[in-house]
Amino acid sequence: MYTKDHWDNVYATKDFNSVSWYAPHLDKSLQLIEEICPDRAAAIVDIGAGESTLVDDLLLRGYGDLSVLDISATAIEFTKRRVDQLGDKSAHVNWHVGDITQYKFGPKQFDLWHDRAVFHFLTDPAARAAYVNTVRRSVKPGGHVLIATFGPDGPLQCSGLDVVRYDQKKLQQVLGDGFELLGSEITSHLTPMGSNQQFLYCWFRVGR
Repeated sequence: MYTKDHWDNVYATKDFNSVSWYAPHLDKSLQLIEEICPDRAAAIVDIGAGESTLVDDLLLRGYGDLSVLDISATAIEFTKRRVDQLGDKSAHVNWHVGDITQYKFGPKQFDLWHDRAVFHFLTDPAARAAYVNTVRRSVKPGGHVLIATFGPDGPLQCSGLDVVRYDQKKLQQVLGDGFELLGSEITSHLTPMGSNQQFLYCWFRVGR
C-alpha cells in the first residue's frame, strides 16, 4: 500500500494544511537539526518531505546543501514552487522523486538524514531492511540520522494505511548495528482535526 499512486492521490485531493501530519513549521525537527548538525555547509536530506516547510526554514537558517525526496511527484512540485519564491536560495536544493526503499542517491552522501513520519509506514520487514541499507550507503561515517515515528501510544493507522509504532529500543533494534543512539524524545503533534498524535524522535550517529 506504500505506493506512488496512493500518495499522489493524497496530495492531489487534499489541501496541504488539512492532512493529519501538517504543521506550519516542524519546530522539533528544526531544533534537533540545529543541535545535531550546526554546520550550515552540511549536506542534509529530508526523506518523505511531502509538502512540509522544513526545507524553506532550513534555507532561511542558512543551510546551503539540501536534498528533498518524496515518493509523490505532486508533493515535490508543490513544494518546489513554494521554495522557488525564496529566490536565489532555491538553487541550494536538490529535488528527488522516488520510493526510499528502492532509491539510489548515487555518489552523494549526507551529513544528516531526516525522516519525519515515513519509516512507520514500512510494515514489511523487507522494506525496512532496504530502507536501512539505503541509509548505510547514503550517510557519511560519523554522520547523523534523525527519525520521527509514531510512538508507543501513537495511531495504528495513518492516511488509511497501517503503521508500526516504536519505542527507542525497538527502533534501535530495527536499525541494527552501526547506529549509536544519542538521544530520544516523545512529543505530541496536534493535527489540523484537533487530535493529538504521539511521536517518538530518535537521533543516531552512524558508525565509522
